[in-house]
Amino acid sequence: MSAHAATAPAAGHHEPSKFHTYVQIAMLLGVITGIEIVLVYLPLAKWFVVGGLVFFSAVKFLYVIFYFMHLKWDKVFCTILFFIGLVLAGGTMWALLHLFGAEASKPLSSIVGMIL
Repeated sequence: MSAHAATAPAAGHHEPSKFHTYVQIAMLLGVITGIEIVLVYLPLAKWFVVGGLVFFSAVKFLYVIFYFMHLKWDKVFCTILFFIGLVLAGGTMWALLHLFGAEASKPLSSIVGMIL
């Protein structure tokens, strides 16, 4: 048996192209976005809405980075580098939000007045 015959798909077996995969994922992302929009307007508990939005956003994020940014087919090292950058960016954002948050934005005179 030749090497080509061993790697060729079996007769009648259709391998979906990457284009069709991308279109299906784009449609799935559109459906998830529609669910998110509907979820915001439903009379549900705020914690449930926020939790659902975070979950659906994470699913969409993972689909985009692994398929449209091609991390699924890259080396593991590239994926690790991506997530290291993501953690560093998230940590920087968290630090800046706490550094310049509501407590830090109070006028200095009100803080001095509380001390005296």
